[in-house]
Amino acid sequence: MKKHKINIVTLGCSKNLVDSEVLMKQIASNHAEVVHNSSDPDYKTVIINTCGFINDAKKESIDAILRFAQAKTKGIIDHLFVIGCLSERYLSELQKEIPEVNGFFGIDDLSSIIEKLGFRYDKSLMGERVLTTPSHYAYLKISEGCDRSCSFCAIPLIRGKHISKPPEEIMHEAENLASAGVKELILIAQDLTYYGYDLNNRSMLADLLSEITRIPEIEWIRLHYTYPANFPLELLDIINANSKICKYIDLPFQHISDKILVGMRRNIDSFKTTELINQIRSRVPGVAIRTTLLVGHPGETEKEFKELKEFVVKNRFERLGVFTYSEEEGTYSASHYKDSVPESVKKQRASEIMKLQQQISKEQNLSKTGVIFRIIVDRKEGEYFVGRTEYDSPEVDNEVLVKDNGHQIEIGNILNVKITSASEYDLFGEII
Repeated sequence: MKKHKINIVTLGCSKNLVDSEVLMKQIASNHAEVVHNSSDPDYKTVIINTCGFINDAKKESIDAILRFAQAKTKGIIDHLFVIGCLSERYLSELQKEIPEVNGFFGIDDLSSIIEKLGFRYDKSLMGERVLTTPSHYAYLKISEGCDRSCSFCAIPLIRGKHISKPPEEIMHEAENLASAGVKELILIAQDLTYYGYDLNNRSMLADLLSEITRIPEIEWIRLHYTYPANFPLELLDIINANSKICKYIDLPFQHISDKILVGMRRNIDSFKTTELINQIRSRVPGVAIRTTLLVGHPGETEKEFKELKEFVVKNRFERLGVFTYSEEEGTYSASHYKDSVPESVKKQRASEIMKLQQQISKEQNLSKTGVIFRIIVDRKEGEYFVGRTEYDSPEVDNEVLVKDNGHQIEIGNILNVKITSASEYDLFGEII
């Protein structure tokens, strides 16, 4: 390849983003110019890191591949490579259908694509990345794969069994990030709570958190993607006791109907779900629970959907997202159940849930008027500085807008802000 100017395009979740950042470091170490999600046509080699989780994500990935394949046909770019979950799962089909792609690589083929690019893969760069997020926060992936058997989920088929990163590797990476200016670490995995089971036959997440809190430069630690069944309750006491750990738990319940939970193979029932929520709220006062729900799973009738709506109204989750069931080949649901809920009904149910949540979010936000919060400043947008409280994760949760009144504010600063007004998903405030 004549020109080593490379554009990495990342689709899907934050775990994919970390993979792209690791790839970018390997490329940069070979003295090549690499950018992320650029629209600059001067970058003649494009690598698309794909998602293959659900239908919408797969469609987005295929559309991106086709768009860049067309650009290659027109001579706008010279080389196109595809990596990640979609090419891991559908390698032969993609090779047949989109021959314009120079190479498809799976999720564990980092060294192969580096060599295909004509570079040298450097094992000594373990844990090093080129950050694509603002420099004050970063995602920290602590494990790969998943051992859960949720009937609707294809992730174990794509990513394989759960493998915990050794604690010393995680700490090395965390310290590197801290020395680079990161103040907020967002811990991610397919299931954080399962961390350590393959190393020590128990959850080691609480131990890991205790170690990370000792890094002086790290001010916030956030937990994404925990699992409700067999949730390690000792984690709650550590969250409550340590001010560095955000009082924020991402805990996808998916449903509350016992019938649907059995069908989903979630290994938890409605009683234990309610018990867990009560434990979290009592042991971590003021906690924000982010949950995800799945509507339209086979067998979900109006009766089960009504249970789900009542669950949302009763528990008033601080943060909530919904996605609709899509039949994924190879999963238990696809082979054992008929996709019985029409697509239009799925979308209507998702819309109803989000309408309920919008009202809950508005009421909760209005109740924050006059309250002082610490916020981390993410960016400047027009006449506002935009930041987040400890109860909000980047890109998916609420934001706090502070008008620029000539204050000396730097991106990444943590400030005390008094909330002056609110809308459904945004807070407005002034610096104290």
